[in-house]
Amino acid sequence: VQLQASGGGLVQPGSSLRLSCAASGRTSSNNAIGWFRQAPGKEREFVATISWNGGATYYAESVKGRFTISRDRVKNTVYLQMNSLKPEDTAVYYCAVSRYVSGGSQAGQYNSWGQGTQVTVSS
Repeated sequence: VQLQASGGGLVQPGSSLRLSCAASGRTSSNNAIGWFRQAPGKEREFVATISWNGGATYYAESVKGRFTISRDRVKNTVYLQMNSLKPEDTAVYYCAVSRYVSGGSQAGQYNSWGQGTQVTVSS
């Protein structure tokens, strides 16, 4: 599976962005997809995950209520709608395919990673 993340950019605090993660190659439609992020000098951290059919989602506490993950299985694309962005959301965002139908928060549960897209929140 190849993953292509896009949609990042430079925005002001309080703004919104929508990230996309397009999958190609061997289908990932029966696997959960997750978003992680890594800020400079920090470890990669879990952001959100969605189950294979979109029926279950799970978020990090730091983004709950502001971010929404969704997927279009026909287009093999997962989205991360990010609202009310804060400077602390600044990071490179990565999408990844889980080994399982339901996602988790541990990076080790994911075995295919995209290249990342930069999100910078600054005034």
